[in-house]
Amino acid sequence: MKAVVNIALKNGVLDPQGKAVHHALSALKFNNVDDVRIGKQIVLQLDEKDEKKAREDVEKMCEELLANTVIEDYSVEIVK
Repeated sequence: MKAVVNIALKNGVLDPQGKAVHHALSALKFNNVDDVRIGKQIVLQLDEKDEKKAREDVEKMCEELLANTVIEDYSVEIVK
């Protein structure tokens, strides 16, 4: 089973990397981009057959290590 975790800064948290990319895109004449937010994706290959247990384990991983829940939101997708 595979878990895909998407992590992004919460709304209202400054994203200097996103601002830098937005500025670079503007310099390259991509002027139709209103905003850029940079996130990360983590793909975990799990040795688990129970989808509910897999989701619980991955959410615990996010809360304890993978995401800084003070400034980041995350979503978990379980793929069989």
